[in-house]
Amino acid sequence: MDSTKPVITKESKNRISVDYEGKLSFKERLMKKIQSSHTWIKVVVSVLKFILMLGVSYVILFPFFSKIAGSFMARQDVVDATVSLIPKNWSLATYTAIMVDNKYWLAFLNTLLLSLLCALIQTFVACLIGYGISKFKFKGNKLIMAVVIVTMIIPHSTLEYAMLQRFTSFDIAHVMSTQQPGILELLLGWIPGWKGIELINTFWPFLILSIGGIGFKNGLYIYMMRQFFKGVPDELEESAYVDGSGTFRTFLQIILPLSVPMMITIFLFAFSWQWTDQFYTQLFYRGSDSMKIWSMVDVVRIPSSLVDKNFAGRAIYENVIKNTAGIMIVAPLIIMYLFCQKYLVQGIERSGLVG
Repeated sequence: MDSTKPVITKESKNRISVDYEGKLSFKERLMKKIQSSHTWIKVVVSVLKFILMLGVSYVILFPFFSKIAGSFMARQDVVDATVSLIPKNWSLATYTAIMVDNKYWLAFLNTLLLSLLCALIQTFVACLIGYGISKFKFKGNKLIMAVVIVTMIIPHSTLEYAMLQRFTSFDIAHVMSTQQPGILELLLGWIPGWKGIELINTFWPFLILSIGGIGFKNGLYIYMMRQFFKGVPDELEESAYVDGSGTFRTFLQIILPLSVPMMITIFLFAFSWQWTDQFYTQLFYRGSDSMKIWSMVDVVRIPSSLVDKNFAGRAIYENVIKNTAGIMIVAPLIIMYLFCQKYLVQGIERSGLVG
């Protein structure tokens, strides 16, 4: 083998190609690329990708566009066959009627306060329980985690009657049975007609369930925090213990600051699901409209000022009104997501639910 024969490497070929193309004019380089089969394949693939993404986007976004456009239509536009997406007669009558007749702002404030309280409590409780399960080895550790998983599996409707009975006549220490006397009954049972505390039509059922770690979707939040804390190095805690820090202080000053993105994710999930919750809201808010707490669930109804039994397209128009109410309910969540999407993505990536 001739050792003096030059070796042509890939880098040499690329350098030669660059030097050659550098001597060509723009028109010559363009014609060279057009005549290349590889270029045409890339163009065809790019066009097909664009058409596919455009079609998928249309299928996903068209229902939203149609509902938003319908919310600005006047009553006559709803039954006008010539009107598709762009209204002929723009009107805010539907929004105004929902705000006034359905007490939108009252429902907004009540739901905002309840969602904030439940989200804050559930976030802290999920952190506390998830940290304990992931970092401390004790008898019953796996059993507690199994119970958490069970709370995620059991349908809420199976617990409906039991929860309603508990909070209709609430008493402390009524754990296994309401037939056994609770602490309040032992203290106040001498009062004639004492049957416990009535907590229906208050925030307390939601808050008590959240504090106990069995609120709406609480099991999922605990699982997510457990997965996150399992990825936190044990050396951080050991260093804190060596410096004289206690368990709870280590949790507050070292662990929680590390888990801020995950906590924001849990908070957003808890806030959003409580905001749109129907099951617990309808279960604990009962009675006439004048007695119960007004919530977002009550916004989705036909305003009295828009009811017209003689209108030919009544069913279609009522559907448009409900869609408009749905837009007004979801709009605050969309605005919140636009500001917090970065933290939401970071939290989901670190939760162990993906990847």
